Amino acid sequence: MYLIIGLGNPGSRYRNTRHNIGFMVLEQIATRWEIELKQKSFDALWNRGKINGINVILAMPQTYMNLSGNAVRKLLAFFKVDLSNLIVIHDDLDLPLGTVRLKSGGGDAGHKGLKSIIASFGSADFMRVRMGIGKPSDKSRVESYVLEKFNSEELDVIEQSIKLASDAAAEIVNSGMQQAMAKHHTKNISNLKKEDG
Repeated sequence: MYLIIGLGNPGSRYRNTRHNIGFMVLEQIATRWEIELKQKSFDALWNRGKINGINVILAMPQTYMNLSGNAVRKLLAFFKVDLSNLIVIHDDLDLPLGTVRLKSGGGDAGHKGLKSIIASFGSADFMRVRMGIGKPSDKSRVESYVLEKFNSEELDVIEQSIKLASDAAAEIVNSGMQQAMAKHHTKNISNLKKEDG
């Protein structure tokens, strides 16, 4: 069984903000695989379902970002999911807007949600789907930048990258991380536009 976590902040105030792209991807996966996120426990909104016949749990922590590890720890413990079968979808300031990258292990790169999850387990040995959101030229604006909503131009790009990310997460579940990386690492929005053109 896989546990797929989308990171974000709960509440309408944070909907469609850059920091909540993990939630946006998770909602897309839930819709696509008809998994209704209606269970409320373990500090999360979650439900069980299947992706191509493989058991998954989809969850969005309902604590704030810096306490995300609480929900992840409770879900993993209750459902006895191995840490190596955890997939975390999160925003990434170090990647250009619209880029999707897959990664196993590594540090938290200053991301409070990842930091909380790593601290909860004392380990970073889980899989990540990194969603590029770009970064402001002024570093002092990072805190406010991640909490801003995407503008309409950005949303066009983001909608495509959300689809890519949900494909990538399904591929990890179906074929494993190595195969998913081989298939999806070459893809990002600018490449797709070239293919469409």
